[in-house]
Amino acid sequence: MPTPRQMHLGVFVLGTGNHIAGWRWPGAAQSFEDLSVVQEIARIAERGKFDLIFLGDNLSTEPGMHPSFAARFEPLTMLAALAATTTHVGLGATSSTTYNEPYTVARQFASLDHLSGGRAAWNAVTGSGEKAALNYGRTHPEHDARYEIAEEFVDVVRGLWDCWDDGAVVREMDTGRYIDPAKVKSLDHEGRFFTVKGPLPTSRTPQGQPVILQAGSSGPGLALAARTADVVFSVVQDLAEAQQGYIALKSRMPAFGRHGDEIAVLPGVMPVLGSTTAEARAKLSRLQGFVNPGNALSMLSSRLGQDVSQYPLDALVPDLPLPDSSHGFARTMLAKALRDRMTWRDLFNLTGAARGHWVVCGTPEDVADTLQEWFEGRAADGFNILPAWFPGAFDEFVDQVVPILQRRGLFRTDYAGTTLRDHLGLARPRSRLF
Repeated sequence: MPTPRQMHLGVFVLGTGNHIAGWRWPGAAQSFEDLSVVQEIARIAERGKFDLIFLGDNLSTEPGMHPSFAARFEPLTMLAALAATTTHVGLGATSSTTYNEPYTVARQFASLDHLSGGRAAWNAVTGSGEKAALNYGRTHPEHDARYEIAEEFVDVVRGLWDCWDDGAVVREMDTGRYIDPAKVKSLDHEGRFFTVKGPLPTSRTPQGQPVILQAGSSGPGLALAARTADVVFSVVQDLAEAQQGYIALKSRMPAFGRHGDEIAVLPGVMPVLGSTTAEARAKLSRLQGFVNPGNALSMLSSRLGQDVSQYPLDALVPDLPLPDSSHGFARTMLAKALRDRMTWRDLFNLTGAARGHWVVCGTPEDVADTLQEWFEGRAADGFNILPAWFPGAFDEFVDQVVPILQRRGLFRTDYAGTTLRDHLGLARPRSRLF
């Protein structure tokens, strides 16, 4: 009998909560620069048998940003610390293909995979901010150019991971030979954007290659994901649109010799729970009452790639062109605004709640029903959970929703392996250079 399909669950970690004002909830963590906060989130994730925890990144800051984007640790440094205090949960982080070098990224994530015993995941993003370019003394490439760079960048990173074959470190006591030279090769890559010799000073990792995460939803983003990604984070607001996006990605994979099951699509979702629907809505209303209008306006302007303060709050959102930054968030929010005839005030509230992600509000049974509908309706292979605040809102999801999903046979009751590839049901790849 084939193994029944089960959900994959990740958690998007922001120390101050995913809601822009989540840190104001009574008892909520108030810092993303406190290791103990992130360690507690990781413990909850392992108790809930989550596939992975995920840390995004940003390469510029300003006081009006979401608190966890304005002041935060560098994510790989944080994950290296977490590798020592966790045993099973995957450890994923963002690292830009626009403002890094492939050799450095390959080495960092290979090291993390060794440190964690095979739980590392790299979120390969192109970057979307002009302000980041100023911090690196560069000119920010336009959208399609960023993806051309990313295509080659990802290939170089994967090639560097393949420069060592399994069993290259032999440690022969009688001969004194430590490494078998026949199992280590140079990459010798010479491309349009990068020239990289290799190999890395890091042997083949426990996973063979760390897991690759991506979140692009434009044409170039979907093509890159279909060819190289293991997990894709999506931005959704509507079931039918999510199903269309799911098909659009999976249908591209055969052209690259891949099967649809080799990518897990995980939409971002913020669950707000209550013992009744009314209680859950009251929680969300209270959270919305904490929002600083200036911060939410700044975030919405960033998502849409233009200053939206010029529009009256009670005017309907017009049909705007997509920005040259992140297409996924802008396309999803603008489509919802037009479909639901939303005002700028409505869109402002949506962005303040979950940064443009989907909010599901109700009882634990309600939330489990909705997640099951999307999963069984092939709109998702699981979900990237965005608790409004930590640790309480995450505790609620793990203690109240996860058991329902487990009783329905939709989610694991224990880990079946130790690596992130084990959790995702992905084979360990062999080196393509040997």
